[in-house]
Amino acid sequence: MTDTVQAEVIMSFVVSEELAFRIPVELDFASTDPYAVRLTFDLPGDAPVTWVFGRELLLDGLSRPSGEGDVRIEPASPAHLSDVFISLQVGAERALFRVSAAPLVAFLDRTDRLVPLGKEEVCDTLEAVLDRILTEAPAG
Repeated sequence: MTDTVQAEVIMSFVVSEELAFRIPVELDFASTDPYAVRLTFDLPGDAPVTWVFGRELLLDGLSRPSGEGDVRIEPASPAHLSDVFISLQVGAERALFRVSAAPLVAFLDRTDRLVPLGKEEVCDTLEAVLDRILTEAPAG
């Protein structure tokens, strides 16, 4: 059985300084892939789009600019924890989202209770040992 953490957050898709659209975004974390977080955008009329990136990147981005390449996360204000910017880029196309830090912190807290940060390999090893024990156990 796979343990997962899911949350829906409302993000603002920032088109310009004057224009932003609020959209629901699904956050997913699975104990079978404990290093990754998935963001799924499921907008009416479009196929769902999922971005996968490191859970630690999301955590780091709450307090300081983090990430290189396609995914960058940074606090909107370095003075206090309030909103976070998430920038997603493919080639020359870039999408910028603004989201309250509070639901991200709550989501990360729940993932940490399921698989503590820094203990990912231990959980993988324990799961592999348990699977081996259960498959080798005599039927009875």
